[in-house]
Amino acid sequence: MFNHRPVSNARFSNKSRFGGPSRFGGGRGGFRGRGVPVVPIQSFIRKASVQVPAQPVVAPTVSIETLLIDQKLKNNIMSRGYKLLMPIQEKAIPSILQGKDVIGIANTGTGKTAAFLIPIIQHVIENPNYKTLIITPTRELALQIQEELRRFTQGIRLNSTFCIGQSSMRNQIYDLRRNPHVVIGTPGRLKDLIERRILNLSVFSMIVLDEVDQMLDMGFINDVKHIISFLPAKRQSLFFSATVSPEINRIIQTFVTNPVTISVKTQETVSHIKQDVVKVDMGKTKIQVLDDLLKKAEFKKVLVFGRTKFGVERLGQELFRKGFKVTSIHGDKPQVKRQQAIRMFKDDVVNVMIATDVAARGLDIHDVTHVINYDPPATYEDYIHRIGRTGRANKTGTALTFV
Repeated sequence: MFNHRPVSNARFSNKSRFGGPSRFGGGRGGFRGRGVPVVPIQSFIRKASVQVPAQPVVAPTVSIETLLIDQKLKNNIMSRGYKLLMPIQEKAIPSILQGKDVIGIANTGTGKTAAFLIPIIQHVIENPNYKTLIITPTRELALQIQEELRRFTQGIRLNSTFCIGQSSMRNQIYDLRRNPHVVIGTPGRLKDLIERRILNLSVFSMIVLDEVDQMLDMGFINDVKHIISFLPAKRQSLFFSATVSPEINRIIQTFVTNPVTISVKTQETVSHIKQDVVKVDMGKTKIQVLDDLLKKAEFKKVLVFGRTKFGVERLGQELFRKGFKVTSIHGDKPQVKRQQAIRMFKDDVVNVMIATDVAARGLDIHDVTHVINYDPPATYEDYIHRIGRTGRANKTGTALTFV
């Protein structure tokens, strides 16, 4: 369904990961930041030719009909328009169904969410007492997994809940006491619920760690290790990551038994995304330049990235005063308002969303015509994840960076 392929030929001082969206199921240069590029940001912006949208490196060929799963689950998948398995799904699903530990290495958004959700649902169909814990680095990704799970389980007896920060602890405790089959959460909230003795992991049969590399970057690994220590020794463990560094590999190897390693990682380009810089001339402010751009007819659905929560909120308020239909999303915003902002942007109630990097991953929003880096990203991989919000579903897109 989606086909975003990032460039890979810029040299940076920090490690790089590359991500791209999926066909099924889904995937700061010259400045200071988490990693300081050794080349200016202009050097990795490509003025791409977009006459012909990029095509997948590996075309899916295996039908969903071939999966050895419950027919109702199969019908739910196909009712969403999916017919073929993406490579990560083709290779991972049979191994997971067989109960094997799996390490999946794939670009962000290549369909790995469905690769682990489908076997989980099948396990529950076969054994109503089967329980799974899914850990994600961000609230948005947890919610997106929850939404995908609900779509696949129409008419199937499977209860799930998500446990994330800035959402009602009381509601989450209530949901956990209903004994759900699947718990999806972020490390901090899960750890809190375990310490309150609300979440009992000793009865769980599977753990899924999604976006392990991002968890390491965000400093969650110690919390994850703590959470895993409460799981039974006999369990199925799944780890999905865009990269597996030596450090991540050491962590994974302490939690798996005879794992199957599946890699469908591809070296990709973003040739279908037009990339350029926007120079802010002397005598003009960035907000004035942004105002001029957003008034143009071709800027139909625009995601604008800022560096700080305060700056994002202030920019959103300024654009609202100028008459734009705008919303914002950042880490200080209550979760219910973050969900509302995403829904309004998805449903075209507003056509401009201002965001920090919480929106750079895990958000699958169709038809974003432009991504604007109002503030430059901290790393090359952040740049790739940001611009990957446009040019989805084999469409072209435009990414602009203010300098």
